[in-house]
Amino acid sequence: MTTIAELPPGFADKVLSAQSTFRSVMDAMARPGSVQRIVPTSGAPQTMMRGTAAIALTLFDHDTPLWLDARMSESPDVTKWLKFHTGAPVVQDPSIASFALIGDGGVLSSLERFALGTSEYPDRSTTLIFQVDSLDTGRSFELRGPGIDGVATLQASIKPFDLFERLRVNETLFPRGIDVVLVADDAVVAIPRTTRVVNKGS
Repeated sequence: MTTIAELPPGFADKVLSAQSTFRSVMDAMARPGSVQRIVPTSGAPQTMMRGTAAIALTLFDHDTPLWLDARMSESPDVTKWLKFHTGAPVVQDPSIASFALIGDGGVLSSLERFALGTSEYPDRSTTLIFQVDSLDTGRSFELRGPGIDGVATLQASIKPFDLFERLRVNETLFPRGIDVVLVADDAVVAIPRTTRVVNKGS
């Protein structure tokens, strides 16, 4: 069993690191498909990437219910680290989660299980944070929508392989819907609900 003293540390400089990480995430949201780097480093539990840990330290607090997939929740250190550093309550019901941490997208079930927001409060939806293999190699995807000048191209190795097909549910839900953040080590790409993605093949 890991004691609190043995848990990986958080940010060395909380304020500056949180500001820098927040800026990276906001830039990613404003320019869907663009790869942003998360510069601040913190400790991270074994199953959590550096970028995921930095986002958690920046965006999660005791008011943000958090859902963990099996890969994340099976690691007692992840739950302990999140609780100690962020205070975010871990919930079993994905439909009430503000954020979801997904360590193995290959076994993710229906996206409709998550909070999709309401017409009055479309922002009350779950933001899905996927850990992926790569954000610079793999299949090519074309992205269109607000924040993109014409077409953006993203190369990524992600699971589930049909993630972007599944996200088409956003087209019928708007302004409700799901926002997605992809993390590969310290690289981050955001796919907001307004973005349309086309698979270009290999």
